[in-house]
Amino acid sequence: MRRNRYESLVADDEAAMTLALEALLKREHYSVDVVNNGQDALDYGLAENYDALVLDIMMPKLDGLQVLTALREQGVATPVLLLTAKSQIEDRVAGLTGGADDYLPSLDPREFVARVGRLTRA
Repeated sequence: MRRNRYESLVADDEAAMTLALEALLKREHYSVDVVNNGQDALDYGLAENYDALVLDIMMPKLDGLQVLTALREQGVATPVLLLTAKSQIEDRVAGLTGGADDYLPSLDPREFVARVGRLTRA
């Protein structure tokens, strides 16, 4: 059995989405923590040493951009993928200029795994 290679955090308020993302990452031998709101994402992001963070933008308590801004202000340099239905160019620019390392406006399982893999590649 292969040992988990990377630690990741998935933050999304939709249970079906978090289950799908968690399954995809575990299949690739990631250890995965899952939270369903922005405040928990921020707390976990500050308390743990992850190799990658996957944040939805539209979450309760804090949105993904607020989480990203707070993490970057606290010096957390963990790679962040924003995975969201918000696909307008303004949204993508705001996410990338706000400190995200990547932005994915739709979920294709193969592309998602490839993008997270790129973020965690040493």
